[in-house]
Amino acid sequence: MSILLVVIAGTLAIFAAHPTALGHNGWVGNHTPNISYEDMEVAVHVDVTPYDLTVGGVDEVNLKIRFFDLLTDNTLDQVTYRVEVWKNGDLLARSLFYDDDGILYVRVLPESDCDAAELNQCTNYGGSEHVSVPEALYVFGIECNDDNLDICARPTITGPVFDKGGLYNIKIDIEGASGPKVQVAERLTYDTFVSIAQEQNFLIRTGYTEEIPVVVKTYYDDVGNFAFDPSDNSITFDMPFDWSPEYVGMVPVVHEEIRIPSSFTPYSDRMQLKGYVNGIEIGQRALLNDPYSMEETNIIHFLVSQSELERINAVLGPDHHANKNMNFRLVPVHDVSKKFAEFHLVDTVNFAPIQTSIRLSWDGAYGANQTIPFEFAFFDSDGQLIPDVWYAYSVIDESDQVLFSSAVIDPSNPLIPAPEGIDIQSIHVPTEGIFRIDVHVAKTGLDLDATYSGIGSALVEIGPAQPAASQIPAWVKSNAALWTEGAIDDAVFIQAIQFLIQQGIIDIPPTESGDGSGGIPGWVRNNAMLWGEGTIDDVVFTYAIQFLIRQGIIVV
Repeated sequence: MSILLVVIAGTLAIFAAHPTALGHNGWVGNHTPNISYEDMEVAVHVDVTPYDLTVGGVDEVNLKIRFFDLLTDNTLDQVTYRVEVWKNGDLLARSLFYDDDGILYVRVLPESDCDAAELNQCTNYGGSEHVSVPEALYVFGIECNDDNLDICARPTITGPVFDKGGLYNIKIDIEGASGPKVQVAERLTYDTFVSIAQEQNFLIRTGYTEEIPVVVKTYYDDVGNFAFDPSDNSITFDMPFDWSPEYVGMVPVVHEEIRIPSSFTPYSDRMQLKGYVNGIEIGQRALLNDPYSMEETNIIHFLVSQSELERINAVLGPDHHANKNMNFRLVPVHDVSKKFAEFHLVDTVNFAPIQTSIRLSWDGAYGANQTIPFEFAFFDSDGQLIPDVWYAYSVIDESDQVLFSSAVIDPSNPLIPAPEGIDIQSIHVPTEGIFRIDVHVAKTGLDLDATYSGIGSALVEIGPAQPAASQIPAWVKSNAALWTEGAIDDAVFIQAIQFLIQQGIIDIPPTESGDGSGGIPGWVRNNAMLWGEGTIDDVVFTYAIQFLIRQGIIVV
């Protein structure tokens, strides 16, 4: 069928929300947790520009730190900052800074080849001590803003900071605010992280002569042990990582990019891929294929969120916490018969066309009464992906009934992030027919800019369900067997079932959730055993899952 643009006039709720900013490399630009201070909830926001910072690509970096009230978004002025930069447990820089308007800009000039026993001994600082704040660096001149960094007055840090790829820990103490001589009663301390990307080159050898160049862009640490297995065309590589729960609790996301020529058939944009971390399959939203950003190249993103890291830890058990390695595995599965709907957005005031377009795609093999992974890709007028999109969507049937709205995922913040300009949402489509998907782009970018904001919709046609073999990973049924034997606890089993529901592998009809009272009854454990053995099928087992949802034991 042809896909029509439907301008929304009142059918899509316009959500107002202020989500936490997220850099599309995952770590540049984030709010620290808030702290109570003088009847305010204060936090620090840290930005590093250039936006997508890659080692070797720039000569200088701007570090921007803002101290503000979360409730009013007002910046506190006349702030004394103590800033430390660490990497892999090594102190790289430490200094006091002062800023009149509370938004500190620091020019960082990366320099390598430090031979000192302690790296911070190679670091130098530029600026003058503020007359009212001894030892705090300050530069008199034009106040800095995001548009005048080439001429404004900034203190400098020169040394082994941001000179190599990896994860940098920035520790910030607020020692004074609202006056150069005003000290806070108790030092306010914040921790944040900045991930600097670096590119590593590898080769896939598929025969005696053919060599396929592959680039791994890592935002976390050096990768190694890169390998290609011709038996299943899988790619694997390793990266150092601390799996202790304390550390995982500080990691918002682990981001790795794999760039492969699109002419290499196993990794074409029409191939369904699966991703694994330490042997555990990751969710669909954690593995994105971008065929748009580079000519003749597919960029495959591992975006492993904190919740995914915690789930992997739970599945593998406490012994995994001591592991210091993250293993990535990428496997092509099968060709996908893609269907597309492309449409432009209009503004929310006079419904005039704007420069944002959306490409909606899905696998045509899916049909009615299935949970279908829909890919949302957001583009500007030049056909480039728009990073850091915050959006909402609704699914409406032919009788104008709303079947699903993203607002039910988190009513307090209905906007969904698409850090790379691409996102996958698993949507249950109960019947065959024509459906409308309404989309509202609310904000984009680290500064939550409204340039690309607008609304639009497309019609999609879903056919009858297609018979398909069970896609349930072997590890899930293995977990069910282990759970019935008492080898793993309820929490690990429940996380496995949540994974199946969230990935659309098992379809669960709309089920009202209970309050979580009561435990898992014996008959559910018995069903899990029979299901793990293959004695009962997925449909029968869904009745047990529905019971657990109604009891609030499983939260979808």
